[in-house]
Amino acid sequence: MIVEDIIDTGHTLKHLKEYLMTKHPKSLKIAVLADKAERREVPVDIDYTGFVIPNKFVIGYGFDYNEIGRNLPYVGYIET
Repeated sequence: MIVEDIIDTGHTLKHLKEYLMTKHPKSLKIAVLADKAERREVPVDIDYTGFVIPNKFVIGYGFDYNEIGRNLPYVGYIET
């Protein structure tokens, strides 16, 4: 199981999955908390998605901006 906080372009997750598949696992699932689908540049099959978010910079619940906002008890975004 690959557990990821956020996926946007998909490049890192695609390469990680391809590498792990060379090890011939019996199964491999991907779970992601926040899916920034509109930024996707390469296709990645995600098995479990917490929620889909818009193409905005998110903070809270572990996401931060220059280490600010990480401890917010919700996920929000920064207006630019």
